[in-house]
Amino acid sequence: MNFEDFLSDFSTDFINNQQFLLNAILAAVLSFILGQFYSRYGNAVANRKQFGRNFMFLTLTTMLIIYIVKSSVALSLGLVGALSIVRFRAAIKEPEELVYLFFAIGIGLGMGANQATITLLAYLLIMSLLVIQSMVLRKGRQRSPENMFVNIRTKELSAEAVSKVLTDHFRLVELRRMDQFDGDLDLSFLVETEDVDQIIKAKDQLISEAPNLNFSFVEQRNIAV
Repeated sequence: MNFEDFLSDFSTDFINNQQFLLNAILAAVLSFILGQFYSRYGNAVANRKQFGRNFMFLTLTTMLIIYIVKSSVALSLGLVGALSIVRFRAAIKEPEELVYLFFAIGIGLGMGANQATITLLAYLLIMSLLVIQSMVLRKGRQRSPENMFVNIRTKELSAEAVSKVLTDHFRLVELRRMDQFDGDLDLSFLVETEDVDQIIKAKDQLISEAPNLNFSFVEQRNIAV
């Protein structure tokens, strides 16, 4: 190799590395914004903030892998063999988590393949749809009541007394289960609530009438009444 060829290869590598760095910075920014959006507007019950922190590293790792193997069939086949022995033990509890993970991986794939323009356009489109969906769902929740399970254990109150307290605070109250064992009365009610204050007031009244009462409120979305 003569000096001119060396300079040509060096210049090409420098340009490629510079482009990779720019794409990596853009991928990091996009995935960081995605993580912040998921932390604030996600619907998962799990710790969304902690889960969203993984998006940037997942995106950059995906980008690195695609950037390395995209020009080599041998490396691509080796990657398939290496990943075939990897076992992921982390359980995906909700479909929403899987969707956001695929979104982060898609950003890494696009940037690793040096398709920054189409990746950015797709990102803006998807994020816009997510924002609109979040706004629509939030308005819908403000207008529509939520169904909840109220589980109560008491030795001091009867089922009729508990039902009367709940009826005073909730528009719909249905007894779904009643068990009695060693003097403890276990009751499960399905109630319909539109305001958190209703839950707090019902809890306070139950505690005032039976200080040793145990209770829990569990949200049940989209349950048929």
